[in-house]
Amino acid sequence: MNLFNVYQLYDVTPVKATNVFVTDDKGVEYLDLYGGHGVVSIGHSHPHYKLKLKEQLDAIGFYSNAIKNPLQDELAKKLGEISGYPDYSLFLCNSGAEANENALKLASFYTGKKRVITFENSFHGRTSVAVSVTDNPKINAPINSTNPKTFLPLNEIDLVEKELAKGDVCAVIIEGIQGVGGLDEGTTTFFQGLEKLCHKHNVVFIVDEVQSGYGRSGRFFAHQTHNVKPDIISVAKGMGNGFPIGGILISPKFKATYGMLGTTFGGNHLACAAGIAVLEVIEQESLMQNVESISKYFIEEAQKIPQVKNIKGRGLMLGLEFDFEVAELRKKLIYEKCIFTGGANNKKLLRILPPLTVKKEHIKLFFKSLKEVLNESVIPA
Repeated sequence: MNLFNVYQLYDVTPVKATNVFVTDDKGVEYLDLYGGHGVVSIGHSHPHYKLKLKEQLDAIGFYSNAIKNPLQDELAKKLGEISGYPDYSLFLCNSGAEANENALKLASFYTGKKRVITFENSFHGRTSVAVSVTDNPKINAPINSTNPKTFLPLNEIDLVEKELAKGDVCAVIIEGIQGVGGLDEGTTTFFQGLEKLCHKHNVVFIVDEVQSGYGRSGRFFAHQTHNVKPDIISVAKGMGNGFPIGGILISPKFKATYGMLGTTFGGNHLACAAGIAVLEVIEQESLMQNVESISKYFIEEAQKIPQVKNIKGRGLMLGLEFDFEVAELRKKLIYEKCIFTGGANNKKLLRILPPLTVKKEHIKLFFKSLKEVLNESVIPA
């Protein structure tokens, strides 16, 4: 049997990783400034993380949600304290797509309605409802088209108000900062307007923090910069540092009933151990403060490069925009300079999502290498 070939792969085979470095099967070491789509939050193979997982595996690795699992309560309490949402409830699942799927399902249960307001260039996952509110026709199969949704431009609050006034909307979903779409985000005025309109029309306000959460923006959640409080917050990626885990933080106004949501693997013992370890490291090593200082340094260095036309994003969720497509630049960075970076739907954007443990020396190395590549004739000036 062969793999179903749906990925365009770089010719690199990682076999080992430590903090912000990945080593391949030939012994070549790469600087990881992409973190596997922003998943690696506390660095590869963090000692505390490994110890927590090993200890849990030595005890019990898995049982279903048919039995009590005190680790779920511990994770929920810890997440509530660190995130600033101690009064919210937590539902655990396995991925960001599932988190958004369950968030939208809960919104529909709550309102009894179907239509969702979402935004242009959004990405919310590949499961049925999540992909239907993702602005990418290439990954929306015909079966997904049955879910009613409306895509609107960011920061056009009058258009949102016009749609909500129709009375058939169950939820508005927006990313804290757009990821795959190209690191655009709503303004503070827009986020606060959405919150106000959702309350006025009894519509569920969902913020997708799958990529922008867990300290990546410099705040625990990106939306906290805008001083809003969503009804539901979806999380994943950095939540498990590579171990599959996701979840939704749910406002007290929602009442749980047995069986309304469910999952076999979600919130299993190993996943919870990983999630707890991540929160402990974020807190103990002051990683959100590190994000702020490294982000400032990164932006200062980026501003010195004339080929960089725009710097997008916040914290360690950043994009360097050029006036040429960056595919060749990314290849040269990985094959000639041994540095991982990311792309986006915006083909001219180089996406930077390093572990939150990254240091100035690593950023300095990146910019030295970037300048060298940009000075070669292959890359447009």
